[in-house]
Amino acid sequence: MCHPASPEAQSDVFLTRAWYNSLVARVLMVSSEAAPFAKTGGLADVVGSLPSALRSLGDEVAVVIPRYASIDLKTAHRVWDNLPVHFGPVSFPVSIYQAPAPYPVYLVDCPPLYDRKGFYGESGMDYPDNHIRFAVFCRAALGIARVLFRPDIFHCHDWQTGLVPAYLRTAFATDPTFFGCRTLFTIHNLGYQGLFPKAALAEVALDPSVYRPDGMEFFGRVSYIKAGIEFADAVNTVSPTYAREIQTPEYGFGLDARLRGRASVLTGILNGVDYADWNPQTDPLIPAPYSPQDLTGKATCKRRLLEEFGFPAAALDRPLLGIVSRFTRQKGFDILAEVAARIVAEDVYLVALGTGDPEFEDFFHLMQQEHPGRIAARIGFDSPLAHRIEAGADIFLMPSHYEPCGLNQMYSLRYGTVPVARATGGLDDTIDVGTGFKFAGYSGEALLDAVKAAVRAFADRENWQRMMRRGMSMDFSWKAPAAAYAELYRRILAR
Repeated sequence: MCHPASPEAQSDVFLTRAWYNSLVARVLMVSSEAAPFAKTGGLADVVGSLPSALRSLGDEVAVVIPRYASIDLKTAHRVWDNLPVHFGPVSFPVSIYQAPAPYPVYLVDCPPLYDRKGFYGESGMDYPDNHIRFAVFCRAALGIARVLFRPDIFHCHDWQTGLVPAYLRTAFATDPTFFGCRTLFTIHNLGYQGLFPKAALAEVALDPSVYRPDGMEFFGRVSYIKAGIEFADAVNTVSPTYAREIQTPEYGFGLDARLRGRASVLTGILNGVDYADWNPQTDPLIPAPYSPQDLTGKATCKRRLLEEFGFPAAALDRPLLGIVSRFTRQKGFDILAEVAARIVAEDVYLVALGTGDPEFEDFFHLMQQEHPGRIAARIGFDSPLAHRIEAGADIFLMPSHYEPCGLNQMYSLRYGTVPVARATGGLDDTIDVGTGFKFAGYSGEALLDAVKAAVRAFADRENWQRMMRRGMSMDFSWKAPAAAYAELYRRILAR
């Protein structure tokens, strides 16, 4: 029989919970990107938005990123003149700047390493010294923790920061500066792993003992993302479904066994959306505002988008499909290529924006030539056009092979643009039968069937608008994810 706890025991529990909930976490976000300073994808959006949401909950947050050539230092100020990083006899000159932001944003300045045209490489090729570039960055982050912002939690993002937990477990394991510090490693995309020759360990002053199956060794090479997975106190991914998927051979990229080994400290927290930037009621980048209560502006946005791409007036009454994406196999463009002509045969129109693999850029060029007035594509990065496509399209395509979280489907839902997506990762977590169309099998036929279902549904305009409004009412703001991260930080610190 269960007996109620005594008043004294109940009081102790209450005090413990009160103490636990009152903990303020000091968090240093370590990332290779953060909007608006440096961005190539969703990682930057997360690191650019999550700190403010955490601060609203009472946590103290700072961010550290490399100072790339594209980051103007005119409005930043130098806060540390000389913070050299030594790898044996080799020394790298590092200075630290602080950028203007509501919270500390530290820029690691080392011109020989970061003052380059690209973040990670150029002309489709990675920089050959990336192992050194991001090892210096990780060591500089530890230096910032020593002299500028001492954190309780190092929150490290993707392979570029995987050496922070590795250094803390090895070279700095007995350094009293870091006693009590914990590490959280977030996997944004397991497909990018930071793989280098074994010789890289010596070049970045890592103890050879880390080269083992439960360390950084990965099929004869060194893996920076595996360093984060193995040595961090906790690991998480950017959606609950992706956290489960990466523990399987299909999505684990050779790391599924190691991730299953860390299952007790592996969680998934869905990314959020910054509705200050993505809201059709206030978006200055779209032709007309609209809301769930008044969708007339949506029709204006569609008409203007059709005019922009030279589509015929008849297209206004037919479904307009939109794509804003990297053109890669991960994003499902191999299966789209299989059935694109058959999709167009459903009397629909398609507009696409993005860059990526040459084979898929060439595919869109060819489709434009073969289907003039039906398919239009812009190759490049154009943020205002991305907003206009989200607002003007009726249907948004995301046929991803895998999708750790995805943001565009959440943007689409808020803009009343019904998503057609593969049921994987964050796509599966954010779309349901009342807000969009999902398909399970990874094939052109499965994609085509889902598009056909959406086109049939589009014909019933009353039901279609109900689906639009349901999607627009969904809340994928940072409020819930930030609370989940704050809770995770406290669990890590309480261990």
